[in-house]
Amino acid sequence: MNPNCLFLAVRELTGNTNMRTVIATILPRLPSFRNTTVTIGLDSAQSAVQLLGILNSFIFDYLARQSLSGNHLSFGFLKQLPIPPSEKLKQSCKWCSPDVSPCITLILSDWFQSRALELTYTAWDLQPFARDCGYDGPPFRWDEERRFLLRCELDAAYFHLYGIERDDVDYIMETFSIVKRKDIKAHGEYRTKRVILEMYDAMAAAMQGGAPYGTRLAPPPADPRVAHEA
Repeated sequence: MNPNCLFLAVRELTGNTNMRTVIATILPRLPSFRNTTVTIGLDSAQSAVQLLGILNSFIFDYLARQSLSGNHLSFGFLKQLPIPPSEKLKQSCKWCSPDVSPCITLILSDWFQSRALELTYTAWDLQPFARDCGYDGPPFRWDEERRFLLRCELDAAYFHLYGIERDDVDYIMETFSIVKRKDIKAHGEYRTKRVILEMYDAMAAAMQGGAPYGTRLAPPPADPRVAHEA
């Protein structure tokens, strides 16, 4: 990733009782307050988008809030939290189509990166980042329902990646009480948990049966058809 254009940032001022403890994003290289973000230097845009997806996942958020005692999410604290290495991403994606070999590689079309990129690249300011990822099209349109499904698929996959059993996924999602309360107010149910568990089960069935996991997203993630006009 070009250090002169962009950086990965994590909100430093937080708390383990907030709706989400860890909030990360890709930002244009502009001034930022010291108590607002922790900047992370990475060697490539591919590494950045992979890490971005993990940092924003429910499982990583849950792990962070178990250890956080104050209101500051420092870089030293982040370094102590478990983050799967890239090699594990390559070995753990067993629900992808068998036609993709290897199914997780550092290219735009891989399973994790395509979803994280569509969630991230929604403004022209991040065009250099998208190009470094291998995507040269316009930003993706902001579609709330589609973004919800993208996040749920990533969360279900990360629960599998961390080796979390289904009952524990259910328990972890119940600890996000603000997310639950907002879901019930808006949809009459804890929709986020339900959809993540459904996707988690579908991925588990794909791994056991050998058939590829079928995404609910149509068109597929990072498809030019869901981007703005050039």
